Amino acid sequence: MKKSLVYVLTSMVTVLVSAPFVFAAPAAAAAATVAAAGTVDYTKAIIVGCSIIGAGLAIAFGTIGTGNGMGAGLNGATNAVGRNPEAQGKILLTMMVGLAMIESLAIYALVVALILLYANPLLKLIG
Repeated sequence: MKKSLVYVLTSMVTVLVSAPFVFAAPAAAAAATVAAAGTVDYTKAIIVGCSIIGAGLAIAFGTIGTGNGMGAGLNGATNAVGRNPEAQGKILLTMMVGLAMIESLAIYALVVALILLYANPLLKLIG
């Protein structure tokens, strides 16, 4: 079980690391034809590749953290209702507000990923 998990994670990391460069290669080739003969600038391709990896990591860690937080919150709420069923309304209200706050963190991670993918400030710096 552990061996297959290591193989799966290794292959996922390999795909994540190599995919941005594969997708950025046609753009770099088009830029090379426009650039002066003999010089190729891969700066834009590297920034796009790192941005894609960064967006994936932002979403991954953002959703892992919020998923763990929501699970812990639901666990605590169900235990509290099990111990004191009369306080179900207050517990439910507090739990819903807490889950909404936790979910906002996942939305922030999504916003960061979308900024990296579509409105990348680094690409504007290099032109």
